[in-house]
Amino acid sequence: MKQFWVDLRPWRKDLATTAIESGADALVTDDAERVRELGRVMTIADNGDLVPGKDVFEVEIVDKATEEEALRLSRQGYVIVRTRDWTVIPLENLVAQSDRIIAAVGSADEAKVALTVLERGTAGVLLSTDDPAKIRRVAKAIAGAGEEVPLVPFEVTRIVPVGMGDRVCVDTCSILADGEGMLVGNTSSAFLLVHPETLENPYVAPRPFRVNAGAVHAYIRLAEGKTAYLADLAVGDKVLVAEHTGPTHEAVVGRVKIERRPLLLVEAKAGDAKVSLVLQNAETIRLVREDGTPVSVAVLAVGDKVLGSVEEGGRHFGVAVKETILEK
Repeated sequence: MKQFWVDLRPWRKDLATTAIESGADALVTDDAERVRELGRVMTIADNGDLVPGKDVFEVEIVDKATEEEALRLSRQGYVIVRTRDWTVIPLENLVAQSDRIIAAVGSADEAKVALTVLERGTAGVLLSTDDPAKIRRVAKAIAGAGEEVPLVPFEVTRIVPVGMGDRVCVDTCSILADGEGMLVGNTSSAFLLVHPETLENPYVAPRPFRVNAGAVHAYIRLAEGKTAYLADLAVGDKVLVAEHTGPTHEAVVGRVKIERRPLLLVEAKAGDAKVSLVLQNAETIRLVREDGTPVSVAVLAVGDKVLGSVEEGGRHFGVAVKETILEK
């Protein structure tokens, strides 16, 4: 996800408190100790976690030479860039060549532009303001700036019980909503959207923070195109949550529950793409239809259509690689 930094030069405690409460990733300050008295958050200061001139650099873009200087410094660390008239072209040039560019902004509108430059966006933004409300607005804009995952309808071709195995419940630190879920698959080339346990059920109470995601071996889609094995998830990790319309956001893992349960194999296709996923065989496990409504695997039928995504297959430690890999 994109980085949200707040400039606290000169120091104001109310702005620092608002930034921390809004989930800022880092605070730029003249004295990191003032920040540490308020909470645990990364600081950028001479006595901070990141040191200006060593880990973080600031460049004002006024011509091609300063643009090239920013690009050179980005090979050493993050670069905060400023433009006098807030033109987009220098940002486009930098974003095309570096993933360490932080755009200095003064509003939520400027932040949205920076985070969508070339559809990829800068690595994050540094907000300078004397208005706590602006900090909250930019934080909200960044929270909604997750990548867009194209979801496609897959036609179910096979549903079969496969016996006992270990499945993973991913309990997050967020209340999840109807019509969203986590993208999980037996291979890294395609995923199905697994719905959270948000619905009422006569057997168990809703657990809207939970996705009963699949068997331990399955891949789960993370941000920036990465994946992880369900069995490898741990407290504090971040997983990608996708809405049925495509927008995504991250959720923090609060707990992972691995338990032995009866399992069910679901296979589906979308054109030439095929997807499969082993899920717990229970009525509370649901996939997502095209309109965002959940469908239990207990009533799922061959010919039904459910949402998923097609990805570039082949992974090395969760990162897509171009090599000959056959997953089946």
